[in-house]
Amino acid sequence: MSATDFVLGIDIGGSSIKAAPIDPACGRLKAGVRAISTPEPMSRRQLVAAIVELASEFGRPVAIGIGFPCTVQQGRVLTSDNLHPEVAGIDAEMLAQATGHPVAILNDAEAAARAEMRYGAGRGRTEKTLILTFGTGIGSSLAYEGAVIPCEFGLLPLHGGFAEQYAAAGARTREQLTWPVWAARVSEYLALVETVVQPELIILGGGVSAEHRQFFQHLKHRVELVPAALGNEAGIIGAAAQAMGLLSGAGCESTASSRSSSSRRLKGIRT
Repeated sequence: MSATDFVLGIDIGGSSIKAAPIDPACGRLKAGVRAISTPEPMSRRQLVAAIVELASEFGRPVAIGIGFPCTVQQGRVLTSDNLHPEVAGIDAEMLAQATGHPVAILNDAEAAARAEMRYGAGRGRTEKTLILTFGTGIGSSLAYEGAVIPCEFGLLPLHGGFAEQYAAAGARTREQLTWPVWAARVSEYLALVETVVQPELIILGGGVSAEHRQFFQHLKHRVELVPAALGNEAGIIGAAAQAMGLLSGAGCESTASSRSSSSRRLKGIRT
């Protein structure tokens, strides 16, 4: 690969789609993040068109990695979650044909976890690590000795509902909670996952991690807790890292040419 080659990372969220070119050698952004606002859920045709637009924004990527906030298995999006119902069924092969580039797809929380473990706060750490992303919901993955496993710890029961309904960053915004009040909820959630998972390190990420100085001092936790180093760009970087496997032939989970699985939310649990 030449010094000008790049992998495009795309992070699809409920309110925007973000993309940036990533240097495959070090995981750093080669240009600023480009975002497309999605105040209303995009249909499948609109979403694919937006991905094609972003794919051509920066030139010609050697591969594209895309993170979806949905269940992704065997290179296919199985659920729509907070996106348009038509998003379910999109697959890597379809997107590769639309963009003209090799495409890898995976769950967005897994993408963020892979980025943090490879380039960010978890770099060089091999102990059992829980990576949590606080946004509209709570994404989660476990990392241990180099392996990253997507999980669903945001769906643990807490106060009669899903934990993420009570403690996600979206709950703070929706209920207009102060930082200390929200931090108390997060502390309850941390106590729960510490008991269930028994991690040795917790990395707290998502967009809210950029404001960790507002609430970290209010958190109660038993194990080491650190803010994510890559912030809201982790999903972009991790998606690109997944696509890098297409270039080497290794680590090609959820691609147009290789089939393994990653998971997010189970269809029917939540709409």
